[in-house]
Amino acid sequence: MNQSTVLTPRAATPTARRAKPLLLRPAAKALLFVLCLLPLAWLVYGAFADALGANPAEALIRSTGDWTLRFLCITLTITPLRQIARQPALARFRRMLGLFTFFYGCLHFLCYGWLDMGFVFDDIVRDIVKRPFILVGSSALLLMSPLALTSFNRAIKALGAPRWQLLHRLVYAVVLLGLLHFFWMRSAKHNYAEVAVYAAIISVLLGWRLWARLARLRAQRSASL
Repeated sequence: MNQSTVLTPRAATPTARRAKPLLLRPAAKALLFVLCLLPLAWLVYGAFADALGANPAEALIRSTGDWTLRFLCITLTITPLRQIARQPALARFRRMLGLFTFFYGCLHFLCYGWLDMGFVFDDIVRDIVKRPFILVGSSALLLMSPLALTSFNRAIKALGAPRWQLLHRLVYAVVLLGLLHFFWMRSAKHNYAEVAVYAAIISVLLGWRLWARLARLRAQRSASL
């Protein structure tokens, strides 16, 4: 007599946990970190491979400046993108992007001080005072310094959230000074096409914030009536 195979059901298992969203996984920050270093990796490779054109020093100075402005724009994009796309997890990348903005800004100034001025401090100071576009760029970097130094949780607790938020509104002054620095630098060669692109992007990012703030104020007034 053939015995029928008895199929025992699998033990009941609890509903599988929902997988973490991609943006909340630890690997997401690691991937962003690597992506943020790619411009630097390309510039280092270009310097050693003699792939930066006829004037490598100028290419390094300008490229690091360009990436500083790009990272500023990317950092300012996080808040509207987070709200429009309803992805609050995007906020966890804002700090890293802000620090990379400061990092590339420091590299930009370092390349200028080294490759253009030979690290002669007196010459650097005289050049900053003499040339307004360098003064504006240096001011933007100076204003970024307290933002980078207070971008950690302990600083938020020490300052208190309202004062910390007020301090970090300096980023709006930074991005406007950065755009002015870029405009003056490009105006020497009457090259305004790229300036117009950045101006449009920054106008949209700052305009959205103004619109959102006015909308909140209108909602508060309506609620109080």
